[in-house]
Amino acid sequence: MALLEVRDLHVGIEDCEILRGLDLTVNAGEVHAIMGPNGSGKSTLSHVISGKPGYQVSAGQILFKGEDLLAMEANERAANGVFLAFQYPVEISGVTTMNFLRAALNAQRKARAQKEFSTPDFIKRVREVAKSLNIPQGMLKRGLNVGFSGGEKKRNEILQMALLEPSLCILDEIDSGLDIDALRIVAGGINALRSPERAMIVITHYRRLLDYIVPDVVHVMSKGQVRKSGGKELALELEACGYAQFEDAA
Repeated sequence: MALLEVRDLHVGIEDCEILRGLDLTVNAGEVHAIMGPNGSGKSTLSHVISGKPGYQVSAGQILFKGEDLLAMEANERAANGVFLAFQYPVEISGVTTMNFLRAALNAQRKARAQKEFSTPDFIKRVREVAKSLNIPQGMLKRGLNVGFSGGEKKRNEILQMALLEPSLCILDEIDSGLDIDALRIVAGGINALRSPERAMIVITHYRRLLDYIVPDVVHVMSKGQVRKSGGKELALELEACGYAQFEDAA
């Protein structure tokens, strides 16, 4: 079943067109990797899907669970199950990770007409999830991402994803700035969240992440379009030959 359908999408900022007729279909239960050179539109796609302001959609559509995603505000998309893990998570001093997580989770539940978690129930839930992802309890008491290492910031993103239980997870260069040990930990957390009901879009420059998160489909983007799609062997081809062939074709 198609969870996400992007059809002939044209997107720009001011007078610069970035996405030029992009098509993409992601089914429930699938993991799609999107690779491509800088400036190809990978992050723009993730931002437009999640509802970041500042982009102009001039043509095309995005369907999520069969509904018009572009007609929804960013908070409505989140409540409906869209989650974006940032390449560079922001630091918010004065707000503990625990308080942030509780506010986010209860806001989502309220939007879905579900009962909000009481403090004891929430603490029990977040501790269980953190333990399952090997996240130290001490991280929960610290300011959100304040003083966190790159690996800790990315693990905190995975903790948010696990608590919010989205239908579509978009991971924008989540391997950026991670050493090999942190990469294994983060990838393990992501793999633990794979399910038949959940789809993931993994955006990356490098094949090494795909050694740990094995995708069902790999897409190569160049100059605002998907130029080629294939299996995980396509990532090996990219490592051997680079992106030049797709840049030339575009």
